[in-house]
Amino acid sequence: MARRPQKAGDSTPRGGLWPYVKLLRPHQWVKNGFVFVGLIFGEAFADLALLQSVVLAALAFSLAASSIYVVNDLADREKDRLHPVKRHRPLAAGTVNVTAALLLAGACLFGALMLAYSVSLTVLLVVALYAGLNVAYSMGLKHVAVLDVFIIAAGFMLRILAGTLGVGIAPSHWLLVCGLLLTLFLGFAKRRAELKALEEDAGSHRKVLDDYDPVLLDQFITLCAAGTVGTYSLYTVAPETVAMHGSQWLIATVPFVVYGICRYLFRLHRRGGGGDPAADLLSDPHLIAAFVGWFATVLLVI
Repeated sequence: MARRPQKAGDSTPRGGLWPYVKLLRPHQWVKNGFVFVGLIFGEAFADLALLQSVVLAALAFSLAASSIYVVNDLADREKDRLHPVKRHRPLAAGTVNVTAALLLAGACLFGALMLAYSVSLTVLLVVALYAGLNVAYSMGLKHVAVLDVFIIAAGFMLRILAGTLGVGIAPSHWLLVCGLLLTLFLGFAKRRAELKALEEDAGSHRKVLDDYDPVLLDQFITLCAAGTVGTYSLYTVAPETVAMHGSQWLIATVPFVVYGICRYLFRLHRRGGGGDPAADLLSDPHLIAAFVGWFATVLLVI
């Protein structure tokens, strides 16, 4: 007998494990690279115990983020069905049922907290704060213009703190400011991409988009992009940075940062990019080359 096609609202799961894996969005785990910032610039790769702690902290954030993605998809599944891309997400498409999604979210959050606790109490508190902040975001703060993007950026800052203070590495103030501006840049670019993709239907999918317009977002994006390049450049030549690394050539990494941001802006305005930063980074050869060049140069000069 031919199998009945599944409707968008059908809650019967299909497709084996893949819909559940897709629901967790593992490609988004690349964002947890921010946890390794302290390890890279603190020149602590040789400390295997410290490296293990940072890897566990990154895994904790990966599981915590996946649990939040599942909860958000549960809350937004009706609106996602109106989105040209998000309608294919497992909950919106009906390939994962609500009960299974809730169990999966709970298991991921429990695993995240256990992993965080195994590293340190500080990492546990940071991961718990990250989860709480995202719950507040989902419950209403995502509808407040500007604050919505700052909350997203705060999540990345918590990742940096987990990989620094959480494992006993003192964070650089310059890098913290640079990290904030970079994540604000990515957040406002995401809103700009959503406005462009959804056009007049933007507000029906994400209410906060009614309070944004392209000109305003372009100003925010320009401000944050310039701030990112400026603060990173100042970090590379700061006396404490030169003293820590014993080299004044970290500034050689600046061109890769500038190129990466320019390429991202090009994709945003000319290639329909910006809606999913992780997917852009993993799929665009220019962004990949910029990151590899930056990372290789960092290792070479420090």
